[in-house]
Amino acid sequence: MTTIDRVRIDKIAQMAHLLRRAGFGATIDRIEEFVHVGYEETVEKLLDSSSDSSVDYYSLYRRHPITEVPGGAVGPGQANWLYYMLNTPNPLVEKMVLFWHHVFATGNAKVDNCNHLLDQIQMFRDEGMGNYRNLLIGLAKDPAMIFWLDNNENHKGSPNENWGRELLELFSLGVGHYTEEDVYECSRAFTGWTIDAKMPRYPHGRHPWKFKFRPEDHDYSEKTFLGHTGNFDGEDIIDIILEQEACSRFIARHLYNFFVEDEPQVPAWNIEEPNNPEAIDELSKELVASSYEIKPVLRKLFNSDYFKQSAFNRIKSPVEVVVGTLRMVEDTLGPDPRLESTAKEPGYMGQDILDPPSVEGWHTGKEWINSGALVKRVNFVSDRVSDINLPGVKKMISRISSGSGVMTPGDLVDRCLYELGPIQVKEDTMAELVSHAEEGGDVFWSESSYKISAERTTEILSLIVATREYQFG
Repeated sequence: MTTIDRVRIDKIAQMAHLLRRAGFGATIDRIEEFVHVGYEETVEKLLDSSSDSSVDYYSLYRRHPITEVPGGAVGPGQANWLYYMLNTPNPLVEKMVLFWHHVFATGNAKVDNCNHLLDQIQMFRDEGMGNYRNLLIGLAKDPAMIFWLDNNENHKGSPNENWGRELLELFSLGVGHYTEEDVYECSRAFTGWTIDAKMPRYPHGRHPWKFKFRPEDHDYSEKTFLGHTGNFDGEDIIDIILEQEACSRFIARHLYNFFVEDEPQVPAWNIEEPNNPEAIDELSKELVASSYEIKPVLRKLFNSDYFKQSAFNRIKSPVEVVVGTLRMVEDTLGPDPRLESTAKEPGYMGQDILDPPSVEGWHTGKEWINSGALVKRVNFVSDRVSDINLPGVKKMISRISSGSGVMTPGDLVDRCLYELGPIQVKEDTMAELVSHAEEGGDVFWSESSYKISAERTTEILSLIVATREYQFG
């Protein structure tokens, strides 16, 4: 390989890494287009993305009407969100929705009103790349969150501490940066932040919850919170939280864990140092300097050396596996009849979107992988990349075979690795892949042998997606 070729491959690999982490991956053709645009310019294009995308949700509702107001059933709600992730032209927007859904985990197992969870998802879509303060205030007024963490049971003279505790522990500061008295005082400040009672759903169907502030149920007396004393309400509490150094570091570590490399699980953050303290310091300072605007922090993160050097060191979440695969092979796009059943696939791998196991969200990294989940992940991807009838697979085979009459088994493996990554596998893995390819001899791309060669190609693609290297993103 010439020096020019090596530089080109490195640029393509770096762009592929960006598009995997800041979205759900892209085809080699698309990656090469972005390489011509340039890395920093592509980062700006991603950051300029808007939630006002051209996703055709009318087609979704026309063909899957239950996904508009799914009621108590989580499945149609999952199909609604999967449709957006598969069809959005602005993948970073949906990736940030996934990020905030993990941080602010809210589950339909209790809410039992999946339409309200979709309202929360839309709020993340609208505000997720905006200002963190606005997001926290919106969350405090979100009916699904209010019910999920019992703030509708938080009354003057009888505070319910559930929302106040999780706001501090899991949404902003982390364990060790507040006292039990702070939890109590925080909860008092959010008394009266509730939801209106619903109208009966019969005979016209479900009516939505709406946020309601009840002044007669709000505790207007003096409170002392994190060293500050005053007649605080919920917004005052959030402003005090944002002044704490622990807050910017907590969100910075979440961003690093989601976009760069797997960190220890959140409950251990008060006793385990970050993998990269300097990166957390840098992101934390940028959060404060930008008054908690998210885009400047993402810009700094994506352009950093530690991000650029982090390819294939983070285990893909089930949602990333499913969405990235389907977008790559162009399967289940649009209002496909299989949309609702396909939306269950991440759950089979351990990530039931819209229904996390607890307010703590999912445990990530190595905990995504167990014997059952790994088999599901590998089989899901292998089944798709081995289907030569899928449009995306046809395009991959066409690119792999382009310009070749006869191809050695080693060349076939190289081209398949390039198409799926580019991926660099370990020497023993490479030897196994080439050995399998050699069983069929050279690959002939003549008209008469094209189908057989295409099937051999999909065999190699299927083997690659089962490797450790591919399961990391």
